[in-house]
Amino acid sequence: MDCERETLSGASHEKSCSDCGLLNCYRQESRFPDFCPGESVEERTLDGVIARYSGDEGDARAARVAAEVEGLNYGKLTRVEEVLAFARRTGARKIGLATCVGLIEETRLFSKILRNNGFEPYAVLCKIGSVDKGEIGIEGELKLRPESFEALCNPLLQAKMLNDWKSELNVVIGLCVGHDALFCKHSDALVTTLIVKDRVLAHNPAAALYTSGSYYKRIMETGREL
Repeated sequence: MDCERETLSGASHEKSCSDCGLLNCYRQESRFPDFCPGESVEERTLDGVIARYSGDEGDARAARVAAEVEGLNYGKLTRVEEVLAFARRTGARKIGLATCVGLIEETRLFSKILRNNGFEPYAVLCKIGSVDKGEIGIEGELKLRPESFEALCNPLLQAKMLNDWKSELNVVIGLCVGHDALFCKHSDALVTTLIVKDRVLAHNPAAALYTSGSYYKRIMETGREL
């Protein structure tokens, strides 16, 4: 594969890791392409990042535990089990659940699993506060049920509630695109994701990529507005 290829449309672009066909950074069994972003990183910058993975600070502990969970269980555990393994190895007992109202049943099941495994879960629903979308300027026709009361998603309050509860690890369960980003931005604790919402594909967003040459080839169209 030519690592310095152009885009499908023929337009030039600033190349990044998605343009690389060698992936030499993983095993160092090939070579680095000329445009490799990693090779352009200053040594002091790389050393500074590596230093944060060393010692006993929070980032270092989390990075080592993540590598341990991967190394010991790769291809063996489900995502649910991996979250439990990560929480256990980091010593997190209080697990915050930032959940979508539409996935409350999944959250109830996961809460039961957490309790059965010695953890203390605490869920905060996306609609907490029950504030109508109109109060932040959302037009009625943009509601799922126009002209009726419809609570806005409230990731900032979700984060605050879990921060006040002093959760030690937060788990996102189906928050909307953007709401999940806001929650992660304002969470004091580390955040991991259990379920990514995709109503069309039964919460398996990767299916759109796997079928981009057939059922979902519309996602490859250029200039298509959503």
